[in-house]
Amino acid sequence: MKSLYTKLIFASAFTSVLLVGCGEPDKVAQLAELKKQHSELAKQISDLEKELVSTGAVAEGKSKEVVALELKPRAFDHYVKTQGFIEAEDNILVSARGMGVVTQVLVKEGQVVTKGQVLAQIDNSLIARNVEGLKSQLELASSVFERQKNLWDQKIGTEVQYLQAKTNKESLEKQLAALQEQYDQARIKSPINGVVDMINVKVGENISPGMPAVRVINNSELKVVANVSESYITQVKKGDKVLINLPDLKKEVEANVTFTGRNIDPLSRTFVLEAELPSSAEFRPNMTALIRIVYASFPAVIVVPVNTVQDIKGERVVFIAEANGNQTIARKKVVTVDGVFDGLAQVKGLAAGERIITAGYQGLTDGQFLKVQ
Repeated sequence: MKSLYTKLIFASAFTSVLLVGCGEPDKVAQLAELKKQHSELAKQISDLEKELVSTGAVAEGKSKEVVALELKPRAFDHYVKTQGFIEAEDNILVSARGMGVVTQVLVKEGQVVTKGQVLAQIDNSLIARNVEGLKSQLELASSVFERQKNLWDQKIGTEVQYLQAKTNKESLEKQLAALQEQYDQARIKSPINGVVDMINVKVGENISPGMPAVRVINNSELKVVANVSESYITQVKKGDKVLINLPDLKKEVEANVTFTGRNIDPLSRTFVLEAELPSSAEFRPNMTALIRIVYASFPAVIVVPVNTVQDIKGERVVFIAEANGNQTIARKKVVTVDGVFDGLAQVKGLAAGERIITAGYQGLTDGQFLKVQ
């Protein structure tokens, strides 16, 4: 092989000497002739390289060691990551409706309560006495009304007497109903079935309407609430799969999007997303949740490690190990990246069965000899 290269170089030099010896040389013609010779030499060198590959006559030390992975179609998800928190549908801070001194706290923290159960009692002794007094007056007024009605039915007495007795009775009934409502407002009741999570009042304390007294939580209806970037407003939709990671519990659960807000927050440029959670005694309101909303799933696509995709002269390329006779060479492939998630890139331009170079790809050139480990 060395003798062949020597003959080619000698022929080129001999031709150049002839040109110089023939009078005043035309430099333009000389340049054209040299370029032609260069082209012919390049072709001969290329042919010799192919011949060397086919015969296996390549020095072992010139091959670059690489690691290659055979490509197989696999499932791949496109998703958006965000952070949210658990929220209970029924997480209620029960407030007092009446005013007065707390005389009884009838529950303890952690106690299961039912809807309508009395949680605490406000002093209503004065209202109770007024109720008893009105009941006595109503009893008398009702008796007088019944007598007047019987007389009026027999055409005895005047209509005015009958109407006065009726009006007096109805007026007392309304007053008693109002007092009974006030009496009922002195009792702080649970509006839902649930568990007492916090008691904010003590016996002897003065309480006023609207003052928080007891928190009651029902964990049977929980959801994850999160804010998602507005750039995903057209991609994330109701029904999408959501993977919810609860780092405090070291647990991951799967759910589905149940609500996507239409309003974009002008400050954070996000919209609200909700996903229902299965009922669990472990879940707590306001617990941190790391969520992944899967907005696109592909059952069988080509995926490669994202670090193997190189940007060369404005093109995204990867290198594959390709058989060439008895040797293996590097082959450059231009690819299109459709998505990058968890360090993996979904690409087009590669086929199943090809071997992508995952280590040693730096500095490779198209056609370079390889030693695949």
